[in-house]
Amino acid sequence: MYTLYIGNKNYSSWSLRPWVLMRELGIAFEERLMPFNTGSSFDKFRAFSPTGCVPCLVDGALTVWDSLGITEYLAERHESVWPRDEQARAWARCASAEMHSGFAALREYCSMNCGIRVKLHATPPALVANIARLNELWLEGLSRFGGPFLAGSAFTAVDAFFAPVAFRHLTYGFTLDDKAAAYAQRLRDLPSMRAWYEAALNETWREPDHEDGARAYGTWVEDLRAR
Repeated sequence: MYTLYIGNKNYSSWSLRPWVLMRELGIAFEERLMPFNTGSSFDKFRAFSPTGCVPCLVDGALTVWDSLGITEYLAERHESVWPRDEQARAWARCASAEMHSGFAALREYCSMNCGIRVKLHATPPALVANIARLNELWLEGLSRFGGPFLAGSAFTAVDAFFAPVAFRHLTYGFTLDDKAAAYAQRLRDLPSMRAWYEAALNETWREPDHEDGARAYGTWVEDLRAR
């Protein structure tokens, strides 16, 4: 059985991607949750991950790191990871890679913190551009491949790559097109996403760097997490 190392569910957007992918596709794995340390978790995470980062997948004697690397490794063994249709598969890979390497302003100003609600002080041009591109990309996928997921009728890796954005949308309330907002809600309604969210709310760990990141650009209006 696979072992998947992840960080705090409240914070770790990168961990969410392979976790939700495997849960939604019924790929069995053992979860190992490693809470972030204050300052740096590098030394602790180096015990299982060559980069000192999460997520990290262990398959017997083989270690696979990075959410995109894990996804492609799983795709070689489970055909449902990417869409079967060639055009949908190519689009899904491009969109996933764009999310993996881009949207820097969205990450900066709207860090993942599932259990709080934040009113942003301002929406800088770079964030406006990221949200506009997000709308454009989601609407393209939903229209081109027929929905209800980004690359067609089935949940695939491209949906997993955008799953953290669905939680960011809940936390920060940035404006999306109606169809894009409905898609974000559709992701949050998935059984795996509901399970992740519930676990995130029940976590009592607080890591100052992640907390400060969520305070830097907005005012907290609600904190729903366990105390």
